Amino acid sequence: MATAAPRIALNQPDRAGTKSDVTCLSALGKRVRQLREDADLTRRQLAARADVSERYLAQLESGAGNSSILMLRHVALALGVELEQLFGDLPASMEHRLLLRFLDAVPGHKREQVLLRLMREHGQTAAGRKSRIALVGLRGAGKSTLGAALAGEMQCPFIELDREIEREAGMTLAEVFSLYGQGGFRRLEWRCLERVLDNKPRAVLAVGGGLVTETATYERLLQSCFTVWLQATPEEHMQRVIAQGDLRPMAGNAEAMEDLRQILRDREPLYRKADFELHTAGQSLEASLLRLRQAVAA
Repeated sequence: MATAAPRIALNQPDRAGTKSDVTCLSALGKRVRQLREDADLTRRQLAARADVSERYLAQLESGAGNSSILMLRHVALALGVELEQLFGDLPASMEHRLLLRFLDAVPGHKREQVLLRLMREHGQTAAGRKSRIALVGLRGAGKSTLGAALAGEMQCPFIELDREIEREAGMTLAEVFSLYGQGGFRRLEWRCLERVLDNKPRAVLAVGGGLVTETATYERLLQSCFTVWLQATPEEHMQRVIAQGDLRPMAGNAEAMEDLRQILRDREPLYRKADFELHTAGQSLEASLLRLRQAVAA
């Protein structure tokens, strides 16, 4: 009697997928570690060159955590190799090869948009990202006021990243910049953000206006949080900061308003990567909070 041929479930997920993923990450980690050693770099040196944390690099080399394309690109550039060289002899499925071909075919000016969309839709679930709300924008946009109000409604912590940096450093932001410069501040900013994301599964987070200029840090924020750009006119930004008692924006700088407009123009493409844009110009706190609440709930 003939034996019936086994049935093949074409839509059934690969049960060995998890094992394959672990093998792939382990091989990637070994490849990065080998390239680093060939370049005679310590982990700390490579982390500084790539503008990533030592912790991230340690996880990458040990195969303990997944990695985004853009952060791997930073590591590759710091090692002086092309991104595909990190993957060397890694086993690639047909899906992986097709994905790489697809990305190669995407025009360069659109590639970042495609990667960002993939990261948002498949890096973490939408529900998971919406358990943490991150507010970005220039000073005077209303991040502290709206953030504290939303956190109160959500019954979760409200965290201002600049205050976390001051606690970590044991000094004011001005002193951090004076002693360690822009690079030292950005490293502290990354470390504090990592700690918040590791320890606060639910929170409303307000970040400094310049964080968006740090590619790896901003990518981490976009991947882990539902991000909202709070907008206002340059005039309102300035008026609100001065109303808070901070006259530094106008001190000794007759071109302060034009400088502010230029900063906003330069950063606008970065701010537009946020999940939602909320215009607070001419709006009451109640009206802005209502729109913010609706965006988070949508």
